[in-house]
Amino acid sequence: MHLRTLFVLLILGVMAAFAAVNWNSFMAPTTLSLLFATIQAPLGLIMLGFTALLMAVFLLFIAYLQASLLVDTRRHTRELLAQRTLADQAEASRIAELRSYLEAGLPKLEKEIVESRVAVETHLDQLDRDLRSAVEEAGNTLAAYIGELEDRLERGGNGFPSFHLRPIGIIQ
Repeated sequence: MHLRTLFVLLILGVMAAFAAVNWNSFMAPTTLSLLFATIQAPLGLIMLGFTALLMAVFLLFIAYLQASLLVDTRRHTRELLAQRTLADQAEASRIAELRSYLEAGLPKLEKEIVESRVAVETHLDQLDRDLRSAVEEAGNTLAAYIGELEDRLERGGNGFPSFHLRPIGIIQ
């Protein structure tokens, strides 16, 4: 139990003990004025009745507050559950939208990759052809220079032994 509840029970117990010990005084008749009339009644018993009535009213008030709090808590719980459901649906919708966006974008991206690969391969093929052409031209030029030197050596004879050079073919 809470400390408050224990405190209230302690106070009620002290009041009950006080009333039990002084029961004769509570039951002693006294003249009471009701503003429009006077009556003979035990004042202690009437005050004890008013205290019990006041305590019953407060208990009903507390029960009402607890019930309204419980109703509000349940209403808030339902609203939170509804909001959580909406948030989950919105998140699922965003995930589905992202998935559809990716599914639509991936083929475009794959197409661009293929196109760039084809462009790179085409460019590499062109560079390979250009390189082969340049190597072939360099080989032909070198062969021509060697042939010219060979002709000069054969014609001039300047005491050099004559020898025949064969042009080296380009390996392809």
